Amino acid sequence: MFHNKITTIGIILIVSILLSACTVSKEEAKEKPNIIIIYADDLGYGDVSAYGSGTLSTPNIDRLAEGGVRFTQGYASSATCTPSRYAILTGTYPWRNKNARILSGTAPLLIGTDQLTIPKMLKQKGYHTGIVGKWHLGLGDGNVNWNRRISPGPNEVGFDYSYIMAATQDRVPTVYIEDGYVSGLDPNDPIEVDYKNNFEGEPTGKENPEMLKLKWHHGHNNSIVNGIPRIGYMKGGESAKWVDGNMADTFLIRSQKYILQHKDEPFFLFYTLQQPHVPRTPHERFIGKTGMGPRGDVIAEADWCIGELMKTLENEGLLDNTLIILSSDNGPVLNDGYYDGAVEKLGDHTPWGPLRGGKYSLFEAGTRVPFITYWKGKIQPMVSDAMISQVDLLSSLAALVESDLQGPDSENLLDVLMGRTKKGRDELILEAGSRTAFRKGSWVLIPPYKGPAVSKNVNIELGNSNKFQLYNLKEDLGQQTNLAEKSPDKLKELIENFEKIRGISYSDTEKLE
Repeated sequence: MFHNKITTIGIILIVSILLSACTVSKEEAKEKPNIIIIYADDLGYGDVSAYGSGTLSTPNIDRLAEGGVRFTQGYASSATCTPSRYAILTGTYPWRNKNARILSGTAPLLIGTDQLTIPKMLKQKGYHTGIVGKWHLGLGDGNVNWNRRISPGPNEVGFDYSYIMAATQDRVPTVYIEDGYVSGLDPNDPIEVDYKNNFEGEPTGKENPEMLKLKWHHGHNNSIVNGIPRIGYMKGGESAKWVDGNMADTFLIRSQKYILQHKDEPFFLFYTLQQPHVPRTPHERFIGKTGMGPRGDVIAEADWCIGELMKTLENEGLLDNTLIILSSDNGPVLNDGYYDGAVEKLGDHTPWGPLRGGKYSLFEAGTRVPFITYWKGKIQPMVSDAMISQVDLLSSLAALVESDLQGPDSENLLDVLMGRTKKGRDELILEAGSRTAFRKGSWVLIPPYKGPAVSKNVNIELGNSNKFQLYNLKEDLGQQTNLAEKSPDKLKELIENFEKIRGISYSDTEKLE
């Protein structure tokens, strides 16, 4: 009897200790900051009014910039979307993965399920992780059955929750996918997708222009959904197809819902906007708001969405404990496949700001993008000239949550993000397609590349030349004066440094196509 009583007391004591430990763990978890990355799509350096270049007004983004750190030398890893998204999540330069190019809507998952990612790292530290918005990093094994659970995908690389579009708004399938399942799908109307051949009897933008409410310019003349011609062919799934004009609201509401559901635990939200990528389809509330046509209007819409997200955080008392990072996957483009007035209605606005180039370009406007960090009460307002890349976020956020994990190419620049120092990166490799350039100090090196100097479809200078290009950005931000011949010692130094990291000889121009 006495022995049983001791045993019972012992069990109660052990259970009490365990419960106490759990309670402490939860309390400690609550002290960890929430993390939100707001990732725009094709938003240029000059598209944010806080950067003082364009004529668009972005008051909500400006609020973040004016209350946090506004970086003047913040970079996406690539001048196109898929590679940048790969880099920001994995802390790895995209050129290390030969498949890190602009993916089709049926491409296999680009990130390895055994690869370290930001959400995986944060999950180990007790975070709930979610992604809402554009994905464009591939799904499944390349042979997806859209009518069953789609795997692997975001949930297999670290996200507890995912509500995404498979690729881009201009690509099929034009459906939302929630935790691997197409949302709202009628099993009696299965989805079929093909990027090579159309399905019999299905109209296309090329063959049926009378059905279009948005005319295609280049590359967007396949299946028609909501009067908009897309890239790729799709059949079925009528009940699951999105309404383009409601997309911004849909992603915003899902993001707000995610915050409300997980406000009592540390969370990481990757809020990946679709704006201002084509097709630009603002909700009717924003049509005509800027006078710049759909491109200007969807930027105003995106800014409003960011403001509404901030209101949610404020109303729930979360702003004091939430680090917000805002950036864009690459630089701006005007006509990117549709006639939507982006060129004709631009007026005096300069999406690229004082920079040369744009999306797809090795010049600065391809990868130098808006980059802002905000944390009420923790980050003091300032403008920082520190060089920082999105590839650095994995290691920097790991330091924030006291994780020892690091990305292969990711530097711990937490103090830079927090505005405690302006000493950022000294060197950085930038990418556009399969081409790479090298930034060191105030200098940037662009090796010789074959190909057109200007992409005629989008009217953007690509940075291709049969000669080395060397620019001093401190003196020549617009990259107008090539100093390669006048500064041979500096050219030699940068080439040697570049080759060590890149593992390729830039004297062999055959490798540079």
